[in-house]
Amino acid sequence: MSDLNWTHRPVLRRPVMVAAFGGWNDAGDAATAAVEFIRARFEPTRIASIELEEFLDFTETRPTVRLVESNSREVDWPETTVSAAEIPGADNDLVIVQGPEPALRWKRYCATVLDIAAQLDVARVITLGALLADVPHSRPVHLTGLASDGEQLDRLGFTPTSYEGPTGITGVLNHAAGRAGLDTVSIWASVPHYVAAAPNPKAALALIRAFEGAAGVAVDAGELEEAAEDYERQVSAAVASDPEVRAFVERLESAMDEVAEDDGEPNLPSADTIASDFQRFLRQQRGDD
Repeated sequence: MSDLNWTHRPVLRRPVMVAAFGGWNDAGDAATAAVEFIRARFEPTRIASIELEEFLDFTETRPTVRLVESNSREVDWPETTVSAAEIPGADNDLVIVQGPEPALRWKRYCATVLDIAAQLDVARVITLGALLADVPHSRPVHLTGLASDGEQLDRLGFTPTSYEGPTGITGVLNHAAGRAGLDTVSIWASVPHYVAAAPNPKAALALIRAFEGAAGVAVDAGELEEAAEDYERQVSAAVASDPEVRAFVERLESAMDEVAEDDGEPNLPSADTIASDFQRFLRQQRGDD
């Protein structure tokens, strides 16, 4: 039995593939929110799916059950969906890959995604991700990236990443695509540690704007711009109501401003300090302390 199930194989114009995965690669749900917003704007057609029976631990990522009739239930199994959209006025069409991060057999999973890319003659693979970082919510979202073409990275204006350490399926897929000879771009948004649990539309918007440049596709993101502004206002109000939390956010702001001016490494408080301080603040707001 094949892991890949095709609905149909459309003929596309030099398609660009964009992929995002929930879980470890998706701080603040920013990457998946960005892809979901792109899907909503272009209304793509579902063309394939990857069965995840061999790739997930269903005790960790569980199927869901729903009522379809008064006495009938349906089980919805996690899957990777593949959809395609024709983009009017653009040079490239779009292939969208989205699903939970697989827990098992990553090499086989990536080979399946690259099989899709090969069968659709994909010209470029763009992966979106988001990571927790020592950054303030009140400054422009910091983006880092990798590209198979270094000049392209410069044109897009991303900070080249020098990260070494554990990686997720986003990094593995991007690496595999590059080894397969595909043009690749990997875009990562930094999400503040102290609001890690909240969906972050500001980071999602930054990923979409970066995606536009990498894919050559314009996305009407007016609704998301409003959500990003509301997010910043709400977090700022919560921060302003606690002097200690406000103080460490101001330290983050100063450090980021220092980097912008001097291109140096800021002296940031640790992520653990930021997270524990803000969690204490939230407990106080709930009256737990």
